[in-house]
Order: sequence, then structure tokens, then C-alpha cells
Amino acid sequence: MDSSVSLLLEAVDADKAKLDAARPLPPHTLASLREKLMLEWTYHSNAIEGNTLTLRETKVVLEGITVGGKSLREHFEATNHRDAILYVEEIVGKQETLSEWQIRNIHGLLLKGIDDGEAGIYRLENVVIAGASMTPPDFRHLPAEMAALIDWDTQAGATHPVARAAQLHTRFVKIHPFVDGNGRTGRLLLNFELMKSGYPPAVIRKEDRLTYYDTLDDACTTGDYSGITRLVAESVQRSLDAYLGVLGLRK
Repeated sequence: MDSSVSLLLEAVDADKAKLDAARPLPPHTLASLREKLMLEWTYHSNAIEGNTLTLRETKVVLEGITVGGKSLREHFEATNHRDAILYVEEIVGKQETLSEWQIRNIHGLLLKGIDDGEAGIYRLENVVIAGASMTPPDFRHLPAEMAALIDWDTQAGATHPVARAAQLHTRFVKIHPFVDGNGRTGRLLLNFELMKSGYPPAVIRKEDRLTYYDTLDDACTTGDYSGITRLVAESVQRSLDAYLGVLGLRK
């Protein structure tokens, strides 16, 4: 791994240790930070995929209010993503290990009411990814590819949690098991991996989309995960900064 990435991971772990030492966090502080990160995660993950709701509009939609001039699909994408986060929090809380069933459930929540015929169903056709150098595997290989992904995750315990999360996300996106919703599902899996190890969720920002796509494509084609790991670590660091700042622990 790139030495600069290793140093970044050390800094992330140092701040995580500060946060862990402050636990249990005040309940209202914890609730407000959770709401903030859930909103930002939902907004940015959907915006990366082309959803035109603003951050404020996303907040309003999550509060149950319809925004004029926006499609029904965009409303569903916001509320569905929130529901998928709640599901990820639930399986993290139960300390469940990753399974294909969970991945299908996450995807099913994301596409509920949008494309129920494809929700939670592996694709039955071949696809290409616009702008990417790699081509996802033939759909007939998906059962074996997904089984191998779960096996890899089970055996990757010695890898740093942030690096492991970045690799899980990359490996999933490379398989591209669904017709639509792979990016959002992959980012939910990324944060499942982080949260189960006690890290706050990483919010990949809309403004970092080009870097995100470039580092993801590079990792998929070369097997070098340094770039995507750096981006994820920087995103985790921002979330840690939010926690430590509110707690008065950020110098």
C-alpha cells in the first residue's frame, strides 16, 4: 500500500480512538450527528447517480414533503436510500456477517417503487459501464462471482477496515450484479463494512465524483486500491471531524 495512504489510515485510527474514548456519546449529540450524516450520505450518493434534488430538498423529502418540479423517481430514491441506511444500521447492530441475501435486500430497498421487477434480482443480461475501462462479467457467472465476493469478505479480516471497505466496494462494483443501482448499493456495502468495525460512515461527495470514478476504475483494472482507499479514508476523516468537532475534541 502507498505510504501516504498508510499514514492517512494511522491518522484516521488516532481520531477514531479519540471518539471511542468519548463513548457513550450524549444521546442528543449522537442523534443529531446520525441525522446529519444520513442526510448527506443520501444526498451525495443519489447526486452522484444524477438525482437533481438539492441537499435541502432531500431533507424536505425525507421529512415527508413533496418537492414541486421533481420526479416521483427522485423522491423515491431519497426515501428508499434512507430506508436502506436504516437496514444497514440494523444488520450492523445485530453483528451479522455479509451475505448475498443482505445485498439483495439492500438493492431491493433502493429500487422499491422504482423498478420492482429488478429490485433485488441479479441481472439476466450483459451490461457495459459508460466511461469505464473494465467490463462486468457475463451474467451467467454472477452466482459464482457473488459467492466469491462473500468468501473474500469473510477471509479479509487482517486487512485494515478502511482498506477492506474500499476493496469490498470496488470488487462489488466490478461484478455489477444488478441492472441498475450498483453504485448506491456498493456505497451502502462500503459503509456496512466501516460501521461494523466502529467507524463512522464515509460520505463520497458529489464534487469528488470524477476522482471517485477514476480511482474506482483504476482499482478495477489494475488491482491497485491505493487511490480508492485514500478517497474512502479522507471521507471517513471528514465524518470523524464532524463527531470530534461537536464533542469539542478537535484541536
